[in-house]
Parts: sequence; C-alpha cells; structure tokens
Amino acid sequence: MAEHNELGEIGEALAVEHLEKKGYKILAKNYTFGKAEVDIIAQIGDLLVAVEVKTRSSIDFGLPQEAVKQKKIQLLVSAVNEYVVSNELELEVRFDIIAVHKNRGKYDLEHLENAFYHF
Repeated sequence: MAEHNELGEIGEALAVEHLEKKGYKILAKNYTFGKAEVDIIAQIGDLLVAVEVKTRSSIDFGLPQEAVKQKKIQLLVSAVNEYVVSNELELEVRFDIIAVHKNRGKYDLEHLENAFYHF
C-alpha cells in the first residue's frame, strides 16, 4: 500500500476514535455516491454529521483542511443528500472536517464543526 494511503487510513482511524470519544455514533465509513466519497457519516443526538478527514505528513504546504475545495464540497453535499433520502432520515445535517497532521512523530487532530462556513 502506498504511504499516502496508509497515512489516510491512520487519519480516518484517529478521526473515528475522536468522534466516538465525544459521543458520536458512526453510521458509515467511506460512503460513496457517484464520484463522491464521504469519509465518515456519524450521528450525535438529532444531528447527522458528514465528516471529511484530511491527513497530511506535515503542514509545510498548507493546513490539511485547505485541501477541501468547492468541487469537493458540492460532491459531499450530493452524497449526503442521497444518504439522507435513501435512509429516510429526518435529521439536521452538519458538515465537519477533521484535519490530522504529523507533528514531531505524533499526530495532531483538529475538529472543525460546520467547516464549510469557515471558508
């Protein structure tokens, strides 16, 4: 497996662990619809949370969350809409980013709630 794939898997595992510690129930991982993939779909209370996980080996070329561009946001929104419709859910939806980067041999994690409003 390529190093960047392994890094991505580490980031997603750390994100799942983080969310579960905060009380989120993981409903789906790597949910795909068309060309879109949602890394994590979770629920906390009456809120459905779609989480994009971005993992980087360093921040030399920018923060991980800066890699989420408008096209990716549009794909995520359409995939989550399909998830909600196909599962007949009546929940409010929020989009988060969990940014993970390696820092001096350990991983730093930042959870950005309502992340698409930060751009």
